[in-house]
Amino acid sequence: MIDRRAFAATAMLAGVGLSSSVSAQTLEISNSSAEIHQDVVLAASPARIYAALTDAALFDKIVRGSEAMNSAMKSQLGTAPTAIDARPGGAFALFGGYVTGFNLEMLSGKRLVQAWRAGSWDPGLFSIADFALSPHGSGTRIVFDHRGFPDNAAAHLAKGWHANYWEPMARIIV
Repeated sequence: MIDRRAFAATAMLAGVGLSSSVSAQTLEISNSSAEIHQDVVLAASPARIYAALTDAALFDKIVRGSEAMNSAMKSQLGTAPTAIDARPGGAFALFGGYVTGFNLEMLSGKRLVQAWRAGSWDPGLFSIADFALSPHGSGTRIVFDHRGFPDNAAAHLAKGWHANYWEPMARIIV
């Protein structure tokens, strides 16, 4: 692991054409991971959207109205009830237990950040799902960012956020 001083020394030495025992390869930085960024406006208040994301009974209504529960994918999902511990560090299990994780940051009506994983991913692999909520007219603007998932899952996840979150939310919680 490289510390701040070693990095600064390496950068300074590289700038004057000298070599160092620390190379760019040892920094182990990758810029190739896929990310999802979605900007969605829904006709419900930020408090209502936040509640839908953090209240098991409300989220269960979204699950029942989702494409996942009304398609061939339903057979891949478990049968566990929706469970959400709405506290920082609290665990959640969604879509029959197929999606699991825990809450990292919770600012009521403003922001929810989750460590989020699908049941088909390798054990221990979690992504970060970040929901930023702000008033937009009489509704809510959701700026959503999802990163850290397997690259081959990007297209499926991007479509899934619309079909399993935003579209059922628009129909059910307004």
